[in-house]
Amino acid sequence: MRTRSWLAGTVLLAGAAAAGFFWSGTSRDQASAIHVADLSRGQAIYAEACASCHGADLEGQPDWRSPGPDGRLPAPPHDETGHTWHHPDRVLLDITMRGTAAVVGGGYESNMPGFADGYSEGELRDVLEWIKTQWPERERAHQARVTAQHEATG
Repeated sequence: MRTRSWLAGTVLLAGAAAAGFFWSGTSRDQASAIHVADLSRGQAIYAEACASCHGADLEGQPDWRSPGPDGRLPAPPHDETGHTWHHPDRVLLDITMRGTAAVVGGGYESNMPGFADGYSEGELRDVLEWIKTQWPERERAHQARVTAQHEATG
């Protein structure tokens, strides 16, 4: 009986703490900042959904800075030779979820689709976190600073 009361009290206390955390004005960005990445899941989803365009080694498509015959830019690399690490997390996630054209707007055309219909936000965050683990420290540090600045102003 005493064990059951202790367990019930612990569960009740944990529930109240969780409710207090979410009712304390935690924004979606703050809550997503506590996302614990599943890097193996991110790597698997990258292989399944991204590697066909961005390359198995994150190398991107040839001549990715020059428009192809269709007028659209080829898929850029996601390694340190590309520009992915120049963007804050929120922008990268938005592009991944909605597609480049939807984020850029103004009639911009891109072959990069949005993946929100096929993957959850958490799964797409895992992909982005896995990509970051492939960058050298200098690029990871720069991208972390860009993200922190974006969150501070955003």
